[in-house]
Amino acid sequence: MADWNDKSIKLGDYKFFLILLSHMLITFVDGRGVDQFMKKRELPMHEGTVKTIESEDGDVIDCVDIRKQPAFNHPLLKNHTVQIKPHAQSRGIDEAENNPNMLFQSWHKNGECPEGTVPLLRRTQNFNHSRRSYPAFLHKKVAQLNDVNNPSNHESDGYQSTGCYNLDCPGFVQTNKNIALGGSIEPVSKYGGEQRDISIVIHKARSNSYSHSHFNNNDGNWWLQVQDQLVGYWPSSIFTHLAGTSDAISWGGEIVNNQPNGHHTSTQMGSGHFPNEAYGKASYFTKLGYFDEGNNVKDPENLEPFVTRPPCYDLRTGKDNKFGVFFYFGGPGYSANCQ
Repeated sequence: MADWNDKSIKLGDYKFFLILLSHMLITFVDGRGVDQFMKKRELPMHEGTVKTIESEDGDVIDCVDIRKQPAFNHPLLKNHTVQIKPHAQSRGIDEAENNPNMLFQSWHKNGECPEGTVPLLRRTQNFNHSRRSYPAFLHKKVAQLNDVNNPSNHESDGYQSTGCYNLDCPGFVQTNKNIALGGSIEPVSKYGGEQRDISIVIHKARSNSYSHSHFNNNDGNWWLQVQDQLVGYWPSSIFTHLAGTSDAISWGGEIVNNQPNGHHTSTQMGSGHFPNEAYGKASYFTKLGYFDEGNNVKDPENLEPFVTRPPCYDLRTGKDNKFGVFFYFGGPGYSANCQ
């Protein structure tokens, strides 16, 4: 985050994508401050817009007919029927459900989207979240887990040209009318002060045919839940391996380094402070977990820290009774030690 004490941050700073047979949660900042995101807006509204809301911080939200959202541009979803909620809830997400604090986004002050619509952030000219290749370090890490040269081992094309942010390419079906992916959220943590947490869960829903003795892993969609709110899902029908289960999970942070001015970017990761500063100063992920085949939450085991540029950004793992399995991460980017 460009400024730990900014009034708000972008929900899009949390980026989800699928790696190998898994999902990864990424904190993403690409070198531009929040103010820069607000300067220029593309004028065209989304197709299917029935209402537009502009927030005080400059976000423009189009309330789009849920049946005309970008997801249905996907060739495998042309005749898809929207599923409003899972057939059956996974076990072990009680904590998220017991954290009922609705994410507050600035545009809520000026209205709400009608029933039957979903809020889409109108894209800016400066904020280009188009399709992009995943960073080289992911290719390296994937190679350690599986044969990177065998495209059948990966969804799509092995991360060469697919993948995008928020709803910029089809696939994710949004069902929530209150959360705009990519929109700013508030309040945020303060360096050395009060810390704000967001509970994020991705879980494979069980189908109606689920039983303890038989479970067709290809049934059920991958649902995204933020706090106690179901945001939407990735339909199992668009996947091959991930139509069933995942075999690996990664969490972490990412920045884009285009070597501005001939040196490493000054883009901060997390709070911009190194993990050794710990709670209240460094960014963190807490209570990491995964669902087993019985939909019970388990602590991850055999975590392998992987850091590409420790002088620029670093990571420190741990486990205790309060935070469970956790890690602090981040750093300032360009400095005397990070060139």
